[in-house]
Amino acid sequence: MLRRELLAGLFAAVTVPAKEAVDVALVLVGDVSRSIDEGEYKLQKDGYAAALTDPRVLAAITGGQFQAAALAYVEFAGAEEVRTVVDWAVVRDAATLGDFAARLAAAPRSYVGHTAIGDAISFARMKLTEASFPGARRVIDVCGDGTNNSGESLAEARDAAAAAGITVNGLTIINEHAPAFMWAHTHPPGGLTKWYEDNVIGGPGAFVLEVHDFAAFGEALTRKLLQEIAAA
Repeated sequence: MLRRELLAGLFAAVTVPAKEAVDVALVLVGDVSRSIDEGEYKLQKDGYAAALTDPRVLAAITGGQFQAAALAYVEFAGAEEVRTVVDWAVVRDAATLGDFAARLAAAPRSYVGHTAIGDAISFARMKLTEASFPGARRVIDVCGDGTNNSGESLAEARDAAAAAGITVNGLTIINEHAPAFMWAHTHPPGGLTKWYEDNVIGGPGAFVLEVHDFAAFGEALTRKLLQEIAAA
């Protein structure tokens, strides 16, 4: 009960924007758990910035019916360690997209802890529910390098999002430099991507992409964003 009350307090602090027509409302959810060192975290943040300023992403956004998308960026680690880093912004041109990318790049790391993917999905679902962009395709985009090992039930969080018509997609980072004691966490039986397929993604058209190097994260995220925006 205490955890639910704490999460409710976090949700209550979310700033809800005025309703505006967009093609897709997308919460980018970044893993900042302890298996990701500072160098890898920087590569991940640089990758987000590179993807969000890629001309192909802007072309996809402006090619939609409403020529706009709503974006928010959230970081998560362990139970109750979920934080909105960049709140909702409607992006429709190079200036608004670049501003969002710059604010994301400048923000400090939120946590270093365990991996509570269920908490992150529940938090993102509530952001999408409270924002209520009319008619928008709603997507949660979870990027991570390991399995769930903390917090609320991942299956319940994923299923609740899917039941609300929200798509939960995944981008797995195969972390070959994770400490040996974390190997089972970052390399589960069958591989992390298969684990994400079985446990994380859900909802209409859900999919997972895999990247084998933090340095290649930006290009993989660009491809993922193009698929998510095009689906709208």
